[in-house]
Amino acid sequence: MAGNVADDALVERILRAVEQVPQGRIVSYGDIAGLVGVGPRHVGNVLGRWGSGVAWWRVTNSQGELPAPLLPEALPHWEAEGVSLKTNGRGCRIERHRADLLELGVRWERAIADLPH
Repeated sequence: MAGNVADDALVERILRAVEQVPQGRIVSYGDIAGLVGVGPRHVGNVLGRWGSGVAWWRVTNSQGELPAPLLPEALPHWEAEGVSLKTNGRGCRIERHRADLLELGVRWERAIADLPH
């Protein structure tokens, strides 16, 4: 995916969107996708390849769940940030902790102001 300037800029736009999610807040892959203008799977792919330097645990599927292999690493972050877990143990209560998407959009627009359009 990355390798040319357009792809690199898109990866950076996605990562900067994730960086704007406040501590203790959660968004879905679809929330980030809608903000950036890509599909949710694209967001997941970018986080899987280049997301280790951002708070990837703040981005889940629409039910507040992550792939099972990521849960052991996400759980301590959620606990430290006060994010409540689902009773099934497979994710967080996204409905309680969803970030304000309008504010996220404003913050993201500022964060990408220096990137090529």
